[in-house]
Amino acid sequence: MLEYQLKNKETGPATFNLALYSLRIAFMGTPEFAVSSLDALIKAGYNVVGVVTAPDKPAGRGMKMNESEVKKYAVEHGLKVLQPEKLKNPEFLEELKVLNADLQVVVAFRMLPDLVWNMPRMGTINLHGSLLPQYRGAAPINWAVINGEKETGVTTFKLKHEIDTGNILLQESFPINDDETAGEVHDKMKVIGAQLLVRTVKGLAEGTLKETPQSSIVNSEWSMEISQRSDTHSPFTFDHSPLKHAPKLSTETGKIDFSKSVEVVHNLIRGLSPSPGAFTFLDGKTLKILKSEKEISTPKSLAGQLETDQKVFLKFTCANGYIHVKELQLEGKKKMKVEDFLRGYRFN
Repeated sequence: MLEYQLKNKETGPATFNLALYSLRIAFMGTPEFAVSSLDALIKAGYNVVGVVTAPDKPAGRGMKMNESEVKKYAVEHGLKVLQPEKLKNPEFLEELKVLNADLQVVVAFRMLPDLVWNMPRMGTINLHGSLLPQYRGAAPINWAVINGEKETGVTTFKLKHEIDTGNILLQESFPINDDETAGEVHDKMKVIGAQLLVRTVKGLAEGTLKETPQSSIVNSEWSMEISQRSDTHSPFTFDHSPLKHAPKLSTETGKIDFSKSVEVVHNLIRGLSPSPGAFTFLDGKTLKILKSEKEISTPKSLAGQLETDQKVFLKFTCANGYIHVKELQLEGKKKMKVEDFLRGYRFN
């Protein structure tokens, strides 16, 4: 098979397989998280024939039209961009068909109708921010941190009708540190996920990947048998605990209940940081707590009681100690470190 040398100033020389890299890929994504994956495919030399992303939306005081991060990247790199309002629109479906993609890649996009994900001859794959089948849903990073997980990961899988249930292709896990926020996990995950996606596309093109049904991983008897076999080197992390879900975050999700333990409150704060933010109230205004530290001790006041020296510390009483606020944002103000906040705030 004819081979070339592909040179890239960031990745260095790499073997370029003409048949492999002639694969026509349509990429679908919207936020900054998806840009890393699109960039990785482009830098790896893959033929991205089109990018599907969200329509421009007005934002800010001037209601200026705001482009998605994926669109900005696509335009900068001369890629064809499709921005359908509705994915079943006949005009969009015809444009998508004209791309003649062999494979569609989805990263942080909306749910696709069957006639879209079924269109390419090789189907559609998705990059999901968890170790499926755990944390199916819209907010897997947030819920993993909120639940105090010590590990998470990324999964590539084939799309099917039921959301996040398709056959797994590849997975990669990584640790979550005790004080990491969802934002920090997000930033690690987008890089790890992009690398996993490139490996997935390569494996699919070469026909070397084996699909693993999620139902076989959920089956604890099967997975226990497989995980105990010494001759098996499985790419998957078998989790025998009940399935945990990652539903869309609501306002109620972020409301802090200080009657709970320090650990639970701390995990909620970091799981919703930097956005949308866990919150309580201060002098009638919403106070988002974006970073915190734990103090395990016997509390001397009722749960939710605020204590401060009005100089360097501000803490709230929990069931088994105190949550020290390190970074916050008061309603109508910018986010700031607690010391800066205390210098300018007058408590009622």
